[in-house]
Amino acid sequence: MSRMQNNIVLVVDDNPANADLVSFILAKQGYQVHVAADAAEALAMVTAFSPQLIMMDLQLPGMDGLTLTRQLKADATTRQIIVIALTAYAMKGDEQRAREAGCDGYISKPINTRTLPGIIGEYLPVVSEP
Repeated sequence: MSRMQNNIVLVVDDNPANADLVSFILAKQGYQVHVAADAAEALAMVTAFSPQLIMMDLQLPGMDGLTLTRQLKADATTRQIIVIALTAYAMKGDEQRAREAGCDGYISKPINTRTLPGIIGEYLPVVSEP
């Protein structure tokens, strides 16, 4: 397995602008990035690509990000995936709810484009170009 395959990130966000921004930043860091707009698409991509990390928007149409995270963490085949919650509705207690659902990290929107690579680097090795 190559280093790139070990650094697959799935961005789950129904807002294309947010998904594109996060994808662009992570791709520039050398991560292989896939994007899903909802929970059903995310589940299909988890099966297809086996991401090591998921950037999970909590406000998704249909099944929300917390429910999807609970489902992933309850399944032995997906519980090792690192899930970082993304939310624009940062209210008191939101981070605690995200962590209780199984999220490994929490980032409030708007995303700080300067600090995002460092945050991801705390969970995944930084991919260096050969």
